[in-house]
Order: sequence, then structure tokens, then C-alpha cells
Amino acid sequence: MPEYAPLDLPDDPKLAGNITHFARALRRAGLPIGPGRVIDAIRAVQAAGFSNKPDFYWTLHACFVNKPEHRRIFAQLFRLYWRDPRYMEHMMAAMLPAIRGVQEERTAQAAEKRAAEALLDGAEAPPRDEEEQGSDEETLLEIDASLTMSTQERLRTLDFEQMSLAEMNEAKRMLARLTLPVKPLPSRRTQAAHLGRVDAQRTLRAALRRGGEMHELALKTQRPRYPNLVVLCDISGSMSQYSRIILHFLHAVSNARGAGWAKVHAFTFGTRLTNITRHLATRDVDAALAAAGAEAQDWEGGTRIGACLEAFNRDWSRRVMGQGAVVLLITDGLDRDDPAELARQTQRLGLTARRLIWLNPLLRWDGFAPKAAGIMAMLPHVDSFRAGHSIASLEALAEVISKPDDVGEKGRLMAAMAAHPP
Repeated sequence: MPEYAPLDLPDDPKLAGNITHFARALRRAGLPIGPGRVIDAIRAVQAAGFSNKPDFYWTLHACFVNKPEHRRIFAQLFRLYWRDPRYMEHMMAAMLPAIRGVQEERTAQAAEKRAAEALLDGAEAPPRDEEEQGSDEETLLEIDASLTMSTQERLRTLDFEQMSLAEMNEAKRMLARLTLPVKPLPSRRTQAAHLGRVDAQRTLRAALRRGGEMHELALKTQRPRYPNLVVLCDISGSMSQYSRIILHFLHAVSNARGAGWAKVHAFTFGTRLTNITRHLATRDVDAALAAAGAEAQDWEGGTRIGACLEAFNRDWSRRVMGQGAVVLLITDGLDRDDPAELARQTQRLGLTARRLIWLNPLLRWDGFAPKAAGIMAMLPHVDSFRAGHSIASLEALAEVISKPDDVGEKGRLMAAMAAHPP
């Protein structure tokens, strides 16, 4: 739990009522909390006491949180509701549809906007004086509506980490309609066709069935052969928000008809490698991701990219990398293992894959540079290095995934590494 400045308690705190209202905000933010948990929380706080703030935090945490993905939302709601009332005013201002002449001091961090929406559900904007309202009306008259950005256009470029609950749900619906089309690979196998080359064997067999008379020539053409798609998705603490939304996208790709892929294989890794392919085959996305979350026990944990890639190369590479598989490696590259071993495993993965494409959310920063040891170890062995933090970045991936000459940002970053060696 992060440290915050201590706050004085009110003379009449009405603790039970405050815990109830806090539980309602958690339920609006997506946590499955019912009256039974609220009663348990009040009794737990009564037993544990309210004199120590960290004890109070973890007491409510034990009563209300039972999934890893709910920890961050709980932490932000606790901060807004119990720890920093002035910060709640900042979030109220950030959510109001008012025109300001200056920027906000900072943007909302992960889960903060969703937490503020849960607390401010139904809250009205604070009244403003007539001069401010008049200036806003004058400003509105000067705006050309044709230059404004639509909701979907804004969501396309918005970082997954900064989305609210409503924006996240809309983004999931947009990703459900997105596919990854792929071009077929060259194949020596043929199939019957109306146009193409003469199939001598079929023509002679048909003639033998008619006593040697040849009525028509049988034709054949090359049979299309599609590659496998193998996805290795990082679910460590620094990647959890991105990996969840990307898994929604992978579920849509796995269940899309006519996408062209022979088969989609999905793996998650944090401190260990987990195969979730069979779970993504479930048609219902919520049931599929719930089963995948139950299978992967290292959500929001540490990161051991090198060890997990070694496990994949050793146990799964020969099973799923056939037919010229394309590999999507989704991670930020922040690893504490041996960089030399990470480089060896990434090189081996790149040699067995037809294409190795690395999606890194850190590319959302304009000044991104390959300074981390893990990134410098992996970058030379991938075919393409691209961003993976928004819907627009995934749409760009769908356009270039079949282009063998696409390298993304790899060329620029390799030049930066050569100019400033470690």
C-alpha cells in the first residue's frame, strides 16, 4: 500500500455508514460485492480496530478483494475515499466537460479514472460563477464542430491504461470487430479447380472409368496454406492492464471465421508459462477470460521473460511452430534475469518463427529509448518492433502483419543503440 500523509479523523465518523458507501463505490467500479461482504467488513473492522491505517486498509482489502485484477481499483478507491479528499476534487475537475485554458497538472493514472467515476456516480458539477459560465458560452460559439473528434476516433488513440470503465467496455466492443488477416503461404499441394493447370492423374482416372474415352480435362491449382499464430502475452504487474484488453482482442481473433490462420495458440507468462489456447476457444469472452485467469496463477506478479521463453522453446516450440508460424511477443521487456540468457532464448524463438513481432506498450512515449537491459537483449532478434498500447496500434498491426519487410520502430532503435552503446 502506498504511503500517504495522515489525516485527522472527524469527531463523528459514522464508520459503518462510510464503509457501506465505500462498498457501493467498489461495486459500481466492477467488484462483486454484496450485503454479506459489507457486514463482514464492518465486523472485521470492529474486531481489528481503526487506530492503525495500514491495518484498516488490509482489513477492507481482505473482505472486498478476491481477484488480482481488483487490487488496483481497490487501492485507487481507497485513496480517493479514505486517504486524500483533495485528490477527489482533482478527479471531479478532470471528469467535468468544461473548457479550460490550461492543462491539468497531470493525467489520471491506472484505474484512477474508473475509481473516480465509481465515487462520483450521479454527482453534479459544482456551481460556477456567471462570469466563468459566460466565458465558456463565448468559447463554445467559436468552436467549429466539424473539427471535433468523434468518440470512437478518440478511443482509437487513447492509452488502455487511461480508459474509464465505459471507455474500456466500448474499446472491447471495437476490438471484437477487429481481425488479423494474413496472406496464405506458398504450397506444393494442389486442389481441384475450374481454372488452372491440367491435372493429368485425375484426367486419366476419369478416362479409365469411361473405357478410355477422354471427355474433358481436369484442372488443378495450388492449395492455400495458412500459418499458425502464436501469442506470448506478458501478464506481470507492469503489463496487467494491457494484457487483459489484448486478450479480449486475441479471443476475437481466435473465434473469427475466415481470418486465415490455421490455428491460434495463446500463452501467458509472468513467473511461469501457461497455455490458455483451449480457454480462448470458448465463444463467450467473459467465460473464456475467467477460465484463462483461473489457469494462470501469476497475474500481476513478477517477470521472468528469459525463463518463460526457455520453457516455451523446450516444451511447446515443436508442437505449435509448424507451418511457418507468426509469433506475437507482447511484453514491456523489463526483466531481471540474465540478459545473455534472454538474448539466447529470443534468438532461438526468432529462428523457429516465420516472423517474430514484438508489441511493447512503452513505445507510447515519444522519447522511448532502449535503455533497459532486457530490451537491448531482445531487440536485435525480433523482426518487427511495434507499439501495443491502443486500438490504433492494434489496427496498424493488422495492416502490416503480412508484410515481411515491416520492421516497425526496430531500425530507429537499433541505430540509437549503435550510437549510444551501453
